[in-house]
Amino acid sequence: QVRLVESGGGLVQPGGSLRLSCAASRSIFSFNTMSWYRQAPGKERELVASITNRGSTNYADSVKGRFTISRDNAKNTVYLQMNNLKPEDTAVYDCNADRNGSWYWGQGTQVTVSS
Repeated sequence: QVRLVESGGGLVQPGGSLRLSCAASRSIFSFNTMSWYRQAPGKERELVASITNRGSTNYADSVKGRFTISRDNAKNTVYLQMNNLKPEDTAVYDCNADRNGSWYWGQGTQVTVSS
């Protein structure tokens, strides 16, 4: 059983920053890819950013230049640094781990960008 625990969400003003963390219960080396998804009310879930176990990254166009995904293998944790946040970034952010086609999800963390 794989457990992913997200943290770091909250309320922030436009232009502010947050860092989300996703701590895994096992070595993240065992996952091919780890990703952050988000889902806003009334919208479909979308991929925000992903990072492979080789360190290759991928970002949604809407967050390029503002968000950075990274991993700390020693801590079995993946991070999402979010800068210059906009109201449209408001959503529940979910961590995902992909291991040979098996997907695992965390419980989600709310990010609200509002003045």
